[in-house]
Amino acid sequence: MSDLSSRRRSLTERTNVAIENALASGRVRPRSALLFAGPAVIASIAYVDPGNYATNIQAGAGFGYSLLWVVVFANLIAMLFQALSAKLGIVTGRNLAEVCRDEFSKPVVILMWIVSEIAAMATDLAEFLGGAIGLALLFQMPLMAGMGVTAIVTYGILIFERRGFRPMELIIGSLIALISLCYVVELFIAPIAWGDAATGSVTPRIPDATALAIAVGIIGATVMPHAVYLHSGLTQNRVAVKNEKDRKRVLRFSNTEVIVALAVAGIVNMAMVMMAASAFHRGHSEVAEIETAYHMLTPLLGGAAAAAFLISLIASGISSSVVGTMAGQMIMQGFVGFRIPIWLRRLITMLPAFVVVALGVNATEALVVSQIILSIALPVPMISLLIFTRSKKVMGEYANGRIISALSVIAAVAVLSLNLILLLQTFGVPIPLIPAG
Repeated sequence: MSDLSSRRRSLTERTNVAIENALASGRVRPRSALLFAGPAVIASIAYVDPGNYATNIQAGAGFGYSLLWVVVFANLIAMLFQALSAKLGIVTGRNLAEVCRDEFSKPVVILMWIVSEIAAMATDLAEFLGGAIGLALLFQMPLMAGMGVTAIVTYGILIFERRGFRPMELIIGSLIALISLCYVVELFIAPIAWGDAATGSVTPRIPDATALAIAVGIIGATVMPHAVYLHSGLTQNRVAVKNEKDRKRVLRFSNTEVIVALAVAGIVNMAMVMMAASAFHRGHSEVAEIETAYHMLTPLLGGAAAAAFLISLIASGISSSVVGTMAGQMIMQGFVGFRIPIWLRRLITMLPAFVVVALGVNATEALVVSQIILSIALPVPMISLLIFTRSKKVMGEYANGRIISALSVIAAVAVLSLNLILLLQTFGVPIPLIPAG
């Protein structure tokens, strides 16, 4: 009878039981540790979304392997802030938006919600367009048709959210694995100069003002607003901790997962840069758009390389679009306390992308505009996260120590300063000490 009831449990319920048993036993074996993996895997898709593709292609095509160190640095910052977001959810049992609603005044909360909703829509614009561009190129269909297919597929995946957290974690994890596999294939096809790549990964240098602009773009868009909100929500009620010993153990697993998941995302980004450096840097350094990169990969590296590039782009666009919708729902529910049907949420976040395409706006230009919006919105979650994770009132004994506080403040100042430079450069404002490109 017990075996029958066990089979009738959902995947999420079985995962919960297994986690409880692992914590109760006091020993978590390596295989059981996979039960705790999931939140950081989902959040990590924000770091391999279509917005990263154009920047990485520009970095590799224009400057070879010399900007790889920027990707490494950006990834370390991402690890820090995603770990803090996860900690907030585990310790407080609330997500970042909910803590903002509880701790700030109502006018401030409403303003934060509006800014965050706009950021969520801008994020989804980039991700939705990325998947649509990939489908349109792979199957030689109109971009609008590619958007329709992307909408249907992402909605179909979102339906699985009704079955609890585990199916969604496995689906997104599988798509990230597919993206990673595609870039493993790319690295075997492309003639990578591994010595130059190793040197570029650990040697900080900016060749010129244009390289600086690209580096600013890479670092400035490192910590995505929706990923910071979402990660705290994914961890807030995932594991039922019964005592502080369990909570500390869950935090250790969370930190480990963040390092592993974001390391994988970082390696994928580095692989993008290396592929572009190998294929385009000598002779085609002007390549900057996703569509151009695809069309040039076939004659330069062969059809397999071009196909792997597009498959990874489609997987990235679909998975990140799903995660963007999840984040938007969580932001709305956290700030204002209500949620809307997932189909309506999906429709709201899709509309800007359809309008952009219908108006004939260049897709790459739309991606750039979306990144500008994200840059404007980023201070809201980033500064809030720093305030709350340093607060003993909110975090108790888990408040950030001096070292973590100092590192997080330095990282925040670096990211926000670079975002400001990115915005000023975008609007043509001259910046002292930075020569014109």
